[in-house]
Amino acid sequence: MLKALFDADTDITKPVLTSIAHMPTASLPVLMDENFTDRLSDADFMRIAVLLAQKSYDEGGCPIGAVIIDNDSRRIVGKGHNTLVQENHPYNHGETAAIRDAGRIDFSRTTLFTTLSPCEICAALLHMRGFPRVVVGDISNASGTEHWLRDKGLQVDILEDAEGIALYARFRAERPALDLEDWRGVAAIQQI
Repeated sequence: MLKALFDADTDITKPVLTSIAHMPTASLPVLMDENFTDRLSDADFMRIAVLLAQKSYDEGGCPIGAVIIDNDSRRIVGKGHNTLVQENHPYNHGETAAIRDAGRIDFSRTTLFTTLSPCEICAALLHMRGFPRVVVGDISNASGTEHWLRDKGLQVDILEDAEGIALYARFRAERPALDLEDWRGVAAIQQI
């Protein structure tokens, strides 16, 4: 068996987290072992989600990323980024992409990290799939479903990430029509 590249002696740096963000989830055990995974903090998982948001932005899309971890092992079981533009898909948000990547698992044993407050559809999906905890990285640029999620019994933690907040603010200023389309659809753009 191959030795993982990232282990107990590996420093947790932005290039290391970028490698994790860009590596397919199924291949992550080749990249990092459990000794490395045990050292990742909530802020590190949020930073991986922000790096996924940056990936979407670099591809011409909406900068929103998400990471799902198993609560016991803290292993990443799903991750994704918004691909509204890239896949011409009207509801493939960061959260839905991460859930799709995780597949048919028991989400009641996981935590989802998302770079932006979930839209109403994503919030409903988080509730429907039984997520016990959601960590939100930006309520400065968008918010609104946190109280609804809490009312449904989910633990909602706010862990604002300055880099993610700045990225989304930049995107919103540069591409306001795409931001509006992502939240409300093409019809909303035609009304302005």
